[in-house]
Formats: sequence, C-alpha cells, structure tokens
Amino acid sequence: MKFALALLAICLAGAPALAAGAAKSPQSDDETGELNPQSLSIQYWAAKASQGDFDPHMCMYGVFLDKTGQHDEARRIFERCANEGNLNAMPWMSFLEENGYDRPSDPAKAAEWDRKLAGKGSSLGQFNYGLDLLRGHGVMQDRAAGKALIDKAAAGGDSTARELARHDYDPDSVTPTADLVHYRQPQF
Repeated sequence: MKFALALLAICLAGAPALAAGAAKSPQSDDETGELNPQSLSIQYWAAKASQGDFDPHMCMYGVFLDKTGQHDEARRIFERCANEGNLNAMPWMSFLEENGYDRPSDPAKAAEWDRKLAGKGSSLGQFNYGLDLLRGHGVMQDRAAGKALIDKAAAGGDSTARELARHDYDPDSVTPTADLVHYRQPQF
C-alpha cells in the first residue's frame, strides 16, 4: 500500500512538468504544423470552387470526384476551372453535359464546351467538335465545317482524327458502337 501511494504521489507531482514538456515536444502543432489540414480534403476543394478566389489546385480533384460518382461536386470544380480557362477541364464539362450523370443530358451544352476547346487550338476540342458537326449532335449538322476541324486536329497530331479522315469522315470508323441512341439522328 505504501508503494502504491508513493507511486501515485510521484505521478501527480510530475504531471505538470510532463505536460509542460509535451507542449514543447517536436510533435507539437506549433513546431510541425497542422496534421491532416482541411486543404487536403475533397470537400474543401469542392466548397472552394463556389467561392471567390480561384486556385488552380482544385482542378485535379474533379476527376476523382467524377470517377467516384460525386458528379455534382465534380461539375462545380470542372465548371469553375473551365470558366477560368483551364483547357483540361473543358472536355470533362462536355462529358458531364453529354452523359447527364447529375442532370439530364444536354448535347447542345456538350457541343458548346467542345467548340470552346476547339477555339483555344486544342486538337482534342477540334476533333470532338468536328464529330459534333459531322453528326449534327448538339449543333446544326455541317459536314464541311466538321471535316475542316477534323483535318485541323489531324494536322495537330491527333491520330484518331487522321484515322477518321482516312475513312472518309465516317464517325462509325472511330466510334463504331458509340452511344447509338445519342447519334442516331441529327438533333437540329
């Protein structure tokens, strides 16, 4: 019993010193920084996409969000990034508009994102918007303008565009089973 009381007295006497030492230890937040900061969370970046200041770091989180089924949050990020001029976000906006995961499919909006990307000189945008024009999907069908954009994309190094041109601009040559429901009839 005397031993237990002595041990308790030593522990109680040493507790304030131990607490003071812990505050100065190298594991303290003051010395090592914040562990698991909010700025590393997906929720942080999804919320930041709706706020005033643009931070290009948010753009990389959109892919993960979309691939994990969080399409509303992905849209918020991609739309913000695309509107800020991020060319990598524009095809994702087209994809979201076309497939309608978080809202009804809107081929006209998808084609508009393809057009914007093509206008920035992107061979991917030129190829996609060229296909939109060839098919009349989301835009008035204009085979001549579609072929011209496909040729531009091919000249820019797009191998699928070269393949399409080699097959007389037949979309089935590069997308043989691509969502036939979408492309069966021109929409305008």
